[in-house]
Amino acid sequence: MPDHHQSRNMNHRNHERRDWNRGREYRSDEKYREERSTGYDEERQRNPRDKQQRMHPKPPDSEDSHHHRHQEMYSDSSTYETPHREALYNLRYIPTSRGICQIMEFFLNLLIVICAGVPYSNKGQYKDIASLGGLYYYYYGGAQAFTTQEAAKVKELDDLFYQLKVPPYIFSMACGGALMAYALAMLALGLFRVPYRWPPVLLAEAVVDGLIGLGYIPAVAFYFIKLQETYSSAVCKEREDMYKSKGLKGSECSLNGTDIAGGIFGVLGVPLFLLSAVLAVRAFRAVRKLKQQREAENGNF
Repeated sequence: MPDHHQSRNMNHRNHERRDWNRGREYRSDEKYREERSTGYDEERQRNPRDKQQRMHPKPPDSEDSHHHRHQEMYSDSSTYETPHREALYNLRYIPTSRGICQIMEFFLNLLIVICAGVPYSNKGQYKDIASLGGLYYYYYGGAQAFTTQEAAKVKELDDLFYQLKVPPYIFSMACGGALMAYALAMLALGLFRVPYRWPPVLLAEAVVDGLIGLGYIPAVAFYFIKLQETYSSAVCKEREDMYKSKGLKGSECSLNGTDIAGGIFGVLGVPLFLLSAVLAVRAFRAVRKLKQQREAENGNF
């Protein structure tokens, strides 16, 4: 009996010892897991972008620089840039200094054409409304109406005066229309990047712009000289006297508003085209420098 009880006590102590060891191992495992999870949370809080960087790695510096070079674009102003793969056209040329200048050239010459076209289309012939009789004679007849012979004379003078004043207006419309076409052509060349492919085009454009800018000076002088000759002619004076004898206005032998406006727009064309010539020269230098840089880069590769 005592041996039996002693063996039972030893077995009981062995079971208690094993339970105590298992509890200690369990507690140590829990402590280890808590410490590991706490350390992982702190590391994740310190580096919130690690996961994003692992998912989206940043390209090396060589790739960044190569990508940056491909993002460079070409503009036809004082700075010329172009991608390695040349595009057929470049709409970003329009808001450049040269593009804006060429658009202004177009609209300036359009205004010159309008100012010359208004008097050209107005023959200003006398209409003998009183000769129709009835109410027309009542309102337009009497002392203010020309007789039949006077009306025929006035119409003849109107035709002669119109033939005298037409040449400077035709000259203005022809020059203005040609310069409008020239401005549009230069704008189209810039849009299709022709100056970048063939830089000498810019030098030719600069020469032509300079000649046009200087050519405005004699053109405006010729315009006003011819108009002054027309208004100083005997035909204009006689026509003016006949209209004044009946108290009619609008036939004075002097420059009208459209004549003056056309001359002012012609004067503004001088600095505008000279500025365009300067911008073309600057553009040529920029293109030449850019091409030299590109050739050096290609040589390094």
